[in-house]
Amino acid sequence: MKKLLAAVCILLALLLLVPIPLRLKDGGSVAYRALLYTVTDVHRIAPESESGYLEGTVIEILGTEIFNNVG
Repeated sequence: MKKLLAAVCILLALLLLVPIPLRLKDGGSVAYRALLYTVTDVHRIAPESESGYLEGTVIEILGTEIFNNVG
């Protein structure tokens, strides 16, 4: 019984914490999504910017943005 409980806990932890990379269709951004959090490496075309691109990182936990340095 203990082995089954341990296996279920490990599987649950993997589902909640292991991210799946997704390529976004905005010019090169990649989002790493898990059930609990999302980390997005932004590389987006932005003609209004001096360099022509917006770059940075956005971190969300449970859907709430906690870090954003895109610019």
